[in-house]
Order: sequence, then C-alpha cells, then structure tokens
Amino acid sequence: MLPGAVIVIAYLLGSIPFGYLIVRATKGADVRETGSGGTGATNVSRRAGKAAGVLTLVLDALKGAAAIAIAKLLLGFPGFRIEQLGGHGGSSLQDAHWWLAAAAIAVIVGHIFPVWLRFRGGKGVATGVGVFLMLSPIAVAPAVVVFALVVWRTRYVSLGSMLAAVAIPLFMLVQHAYITPVESLTPMMTAAITGTALIVVAHRENIRRLIGGAEN
Repeated sequence: MLPGAVIVIAYLLGSIPFGYLIVRATKGADVRETGSGGTGATNVSRRAGKAAGVLTLVLDALKGAAAIAIAKLLLGFPGFRIEQLGGHGGSSLQDAHWWLAAAAIAVIVGHIFPVWLRFRGGKGVATGVGVFLMLSPIAVAPAVVVFALVVWRTRYVSLGSMLAAVAIPLFMLVQHAYITPVESLTPMMTAAITGTALIVVAHRENIRRLIGGAEN
C-alpha cells in the first residue's frame, strides 16, 4: 500500500459524523440546525442530552486515535507488525513521521470538513485530543487542565477548547526540552500547530460571539 493512502484513510475516518448520526437516530433531527451548528459533543448535548454528548465525545476522540494507530501500522512503526516503510520504496522512518503528521492533520480536516455532510462538520477538538493522545500524551494532560480551568472560570466551552488546543504545541515543546524528547519533533510540531490552527479557524463564529458577548 502506498504511504499516501494513510492520508485518505485518516480523512475518511475523520469524516464519520458521529454526532450527526447520533442526533438523527435519537431525535430524528439535524444537529447542525441547533446551537452553534456543529456536529461535536457540545452541540449534540444541547440537542440530545448529556449522554449523547459524552458518546459523541468518546467516538470522535476514538476516530482520531484510530487514524494514528492505522497510520502507524501501515507505515511500519516500531512495535507494529507490518514491515518498516523502508521496505516500500526505500523511504526512511523520518519520512514515515511526516506521513504520520499528514494523517494527523487529515483526520482533523475530515472531522471539520466531512465529505458526507457537504464539508460542514464539527470543530475538531475531540478528534484532536484522540490524535495527540496517540502522538504526545504528556502534552495532552496539562492541556486538559487548561481546558477545565478556563471552562470553570468563564463557563465558555469554546474558549476552553481553543486555549487547550493552543496549549498542546506549547506543552509539546516543554516536554521535549524538560521531560522526554518528542520523537521527530519537527513533523510532530507541524501536525500540532496545523491542527491547532484548524481548530481555531473552525471556532471563528464562536470568536465573533465571544467578542460580542453573545457566546453560549
């Protein structure tokens, strides 16, 4: 299988609209017509209740994690049972890390712009959590603390989500400098910064409402 296939697989996984499907199955409604118009856990909770929101959160995170696990398997990372990528055209493990970073970005893009819903999906936060739990769990842990503290102090889930996303590449650098080296830092930071940018852009309407004092 060509290494580029991991990008296609990751995008298609990200495009599975769990929140949309859960609300459609339980309420017979389109979650995109509620609240912020997204398909993520927060908006699903508004339309179908907290249990549906938690289920959406878990499934969206799992698809992010699954995209990375599948990419590592197909790219032959150490600890996986398929040949090293070097057996497919002589690419190096460093190249494999760039393909892995591309898959990480692709699954978040798939969640935000799902082909099945005319490219109108969620904000990418839960999927991003799943991705970086697989790539850099040490950086995710303090980012979750940032999210919790911001939501506790402000009651704005959107603000907490954005600041937590911004925190992940920063904490990844802290991890690399002071705790344990991040393997192939450059591609991993590229994935983290690009993923953060996608998440913040997906929250652009929330940013406008926050500035205008009209955010939920």
